[in-house]
Amino acid sequence: MRCSRPACFQTASADTKGCLKTPFHRSDGLFRRPPPAHNETMFTDTHAHLADPQLAAKLPAVLAQAAAAGVTRFFVPATGRGDWQNVLALAAPAVVPAIGIHPWFADSHDAANVDQLDALLRRHPHALVGEAGLDYRHAADDAARQTQRAILSAQLDLAAQHGRAVLLHNVRAGADLLRLLQKHGIRRGAVHAFSGSLEEAQAFIRQGLKIGIGSLLLNPAARKACRAAAELPLTALVLETDSPFMLKDAANTPANIRTIAQTVCTLRGIGLAELSAATENNATQLTESPKAV
Repeated sequence: MRCSRPACFQTASADTKGCLKTPFHRSDGLFRRPPPAHNETMFTDTHAHLADPQLAAKLPAVLAQAAAAGVTRFFVPATGRGDWQNVLALAAPAVVPAIGIHPWFADSHDAANVDQLDALLRRHPHALVGEAGLDYRHAADDAARQTQRAILSAQLDLAAQHGRAVLLHNVRAGADLLRLLQKHGIRRGAVHAFSGSLEEAQAFIRQGLKIGIGSLLLNPAARKACRAAAELPLTALVLETDSPFMLKDAANTPANIRTIAQTVCTLRGIGLAELSAATENNATQLTESPKAV
């Protein structure tokens, strides 16, 4: 999440409950989605805040637009205890929830909240951990950075204990983030909205992580993001929007994955089918048990 305000802590309206039944359907309680039409490519938005009020209020329309664009699966991260239940309530065949504590809100969470997160992860075996991470641009001093690192460490402990992938936020903190991932033995996850150097991306990839390529590509001036999309191994990329954030004049939505995918294909000189096959496999790896990866 790279929004300018903590909107994600607001409560989704009650009339959004059950809205994921169409156009997606549940099958045996597992995260499954309808097969694509003949010759149709499909994509996953690996970072979409569907519980945010900007999207929750119009979720059926948002999902219909996504389906029309071939976006058929969604990883939905939480940002703190205020939206854990809202995110978990969206769990459906096409939705992979993630629950965690965003670094912006690290100072408003404590050990008791980490225990609550632990209990929820035990009760929801398909949930990932996130959005978690470090944001040193949002830390006023060393004490704030230490608070972020402590909350992240606690979440990485839970991810390791429960065998879950982590959806990671990283702003100006790559070295410390990588060090903590190594310390806790985390080898599954995605660094979302990646905007760093190729060298930083390669270090995360060597740790086993995927690199989130997203809405930054819609800004031609985002040279680092474009270079990452063009040059990093296809086996390391996942696609995302960070909806409803990242766009200046409108709410971002998962349907924009299609435009992001087309931009990646242009940068790499490949077709949508090749990109879809690779990124879907990469995203699925994040949902599998460690033994299956």
